[in-house]
Amino acid sequence: MKTKSLPLIRKTLAMLLLMFIGFYGCKNKANNEQKIADYQKVEHPEWSKNASIYEVNIRQYTPEGTFNGFAEHLPRLKEMGVDILWLMPIHPIGEKNRKGSMGSYYSVKDYLGINPEFGTEEDFKNLVNQIHDLGMYVIIDWVANHTAWDNQLIDDHPEWYTKNEEGEIIAPVDDWTDVADLNYEIPEVREYMTDALIYWVKNFNIDGYRCDVAGMVPTDFWNKVRYELDKIKPVFMLAEANDPELHEYAFDMTYAWDLHFIWNEIAQGKKSMEDLANQLEKEKTKYNPDDYRMMFTSNHDENSWKGTVYERLGEATETFTVLSATLPGMPLIYSGQEACMNKQLRFFEKDTINWDKNCSMNELYKTLLTQKKDNKALWNGEYGGTMDRIKTTADENIFAFSRRKENHQLISILNLSDKEVEFELLNEFENDQLFELFTDEQITTQYKMQPWGYKVFSNR
Repeated sequence: MKTKSLPLIRKTLAMLLLMFIGFYGCKNKANNEQKIADYQKVEHPEWSKNASIYEVNIRQYTPEGTFNGFAEHLPRLKEMGVDILWLMPIHPIGEKNRKGSMGSYYSVKDYLGINPEFGTEEDFKNLVNQIHDLGMYVIIDWVANHTAWDNQLIDDHPEWYTKNEEGEIIAPVDDWTDVADLNYEIPEVREYMTDALIYWVKNFNIDGYRCDVAGMVPTDFWNKVRYELDKIKPVFMLAEANDPELHEYAFDMTYAWDLHFIWNEIAQGKKSMEDLANQLEKEKTKYNPDDYRMMFTSNHDENSWKGTVYERLGEATETFTVLSATLPGMPLIYSGQEACMNKQLRFFEKDTINWDKNCSMNELYKTLLTQKKDNKALWNGEYGGTMDRIKTTADENIFAFSRRKENHQLISILNLSDKEVEFELLNEFENDQLFELFTDEQITTQYKMQPWGYKVFSNR
C-alpha cells in the first residue's frame, strides 16, 4: 500500500484546520447573533414624541392615600396637559428594619403584590383603565437593586443576595438600612426579576417603568428586559441615572441631574450663565440627539431631602419651570408643584398635599404643556428641534435660544439674574410673526426685563 506524500498530508491537514475554524467561527457568529438578537436599539413609543411626565405620590396625594382617591384628579391632570403618569412604588412595604411608621416605598416586600394601603389589584386595574381611557399612559416605579429584609426571597433564596466576608447579607449603601442588596451575578436573580417586570405589563397593561437607581444594576440586564417587554407592547423606560450607554438598548429617558443642580446654584448666586452654557454643550456631545433627557425642578428626592422648589429656586421658580419645559428634553412635574406646594413631604409618614392653595403654577404648566404638545419644535428627541443660542447685549444675564422644526418655531428669553436688565437681541429672525404665550405681544429686538423675568414666543 502506498503512503501519502508529505505535500498531500500538509494539504489534508490544512483543509481540516480550515473546516475546524469554519465550524467554530460559524458557532461563535451564531452565538454573537443570538446575543445581539436579545437586545435591540431603543425605539421610542410613538406616543412619547410630544409627551410630558408627572410623578404621582399616591400616599400623600389625598387624605385617603389610595388609587381611588388619586383617580379623581385624572381629569384635572389631563386638562393640564399631562401625558405620562409615573406612580411611585405600588408594592407592599417591608416592616423589618422599617424607617418611620409607614416605611419607604422603595423597600419592596413583594414584587407581585399591591400595597394594601393604596387599594386592591382591582382598584389598580381600574386606575390603569381610567388613565388609558383619558388618552394618558402609566409607568410604575421599579426597585430592582434591593428588597425589603422581610421579602420572601430572603428566606427562599438567601444565595441571591450580596454578602460580606462573614457571609451576612448587606445593604447596598450603609444608610439604606431598610433594604438588602440583590446580587445580579446570580442568573436566577435576573430571571426572577425579568419575569416580575413582564408580569405587570402582561396582567395590568402598564406602559413601562421608572427604574430606581438603574445605574446600580448591570446594564446588560436592562437591555434584555427592554427587549422582552417590547415583545408584549411598546414600553416607555425611564432610568434614575444619567449614563449615556443606558439609552442604547434599554431606556428612553435619563435624568438631567447636572442641569438641575446648575439651575439651583444659579438661583442661589453660586453659578453663572457660563456654567449653564458649558453644561448644555457637554450634553450635546455626551448624548445622542434622540436620547430623551428628563428636565425637572423637583421630584420626590429633591423635595423630601433637599428642599422645596421655593427653598432652592426662590423667586426664580417660574423662570426655571419655563426653562425646563422649553429646552430639549421632557419636563417633569412632581405631585403638588402645580399647587405651589411649599413644604417638604415627609418620606416615611403620612403628609397630605394641600390642594386648596390658590396658585398660578397650574395655568403656567397648562400653557407650557399645551405648547409642548402642539409645537413640533418642542417635541422630544429627534422629533423636535435643536437648541440654537441667541446672542444678546447682556449674555451674562440673559439666556435666549431658538428651536425650530419644519414650520414650527419657539424662542425663549429668560433673565437668569436678580437684576432688571435692558438688552437687545442680536440675531436676525427669519420669522418675526412670533407671539408671546402669556401676553400675546409680538416679538421685537429691544427688551427691559424684570429680575427672573421670562418671555416665550411661538408662531401660531
